[in-house]
Amino acid sequence: MHGPHHTHHNEATARRPKPAHGGAFRVGIGGPVGTGKTALVAALCGLLADDLRIGVVTNDIYTTEDADTLRRRGVLPAERIGAVQTGCCPHTAIRDDITANLDAIEDMEAREGPLDLVLLESGGDNLTLTFSTGLIDVQLFVLDVAGGDKVPRKGGPGVTRSDLLVINKTDLAPLVGADLDVMARDSAIQRGDLPVRFISLVEPSGAEPVAAWILHELAHWRAEAVA
Repeated sequence: MHGPHHTHHNEATARRPKPAHGGAFRVGIGGPVGTGKTALVAALCGLLADDLRIGVVTNDIYTTEDADTLRRRGVLPAERIGAVQTGCCPHTAIRDDITANLDAIEDMEAREGPLDLVLLESGGDNLTLTFSTGLIDVQLFVLDVAGGDKVPRKGGPGVTRSDLLVINKTDLAPLVGADLDVMARDSAIQRGDLPVRFISLVEPSGAEPVAAWILHELAHWRAEAVA
């Protein structure tokens, strides 16, 4: 794949407190509309479902479109793909009042049995989307090259504070005049030691750098849970 895999700096993330909940490892996947979050979720399920029991909960204002797309693709058993219709800005349901998402996870685990990993997807139309730490264990923030190479330097909490920044659609860089080295440089300036992954999902295997990061964080989370 053309372009940097990640920024060249220490990738040790700031460690969170020992897990407070007894369920699955929860990964929040957020970012602006159209950056490829649902495609990333589908690819991650394809890469990880043979080894982990995975559930997915999507968030959207009025529809269940993202969940329906995942069900049509058959990335997981349909019963392990849930949807929250927020009826308002999705940020509210993942940051301010997380009850609907907690209920969706609890219902899924009660119905399907113990899960290893839950992916929570939520869209947003700007760079301010963040998940409550009461809802997720780690957060991914997804940007795409088509938005222009200026986006990482705009900052915002999704860019600066997410546990992993994912810059998607690197295959489009030549078509939109985006410089991946500029995006890597600006991401490093904004994030310090926090990691970045550049990916293309033209093939599902393009999500492997993100899948590997999730597996690393899951192993650490499990070790903390039993410590």
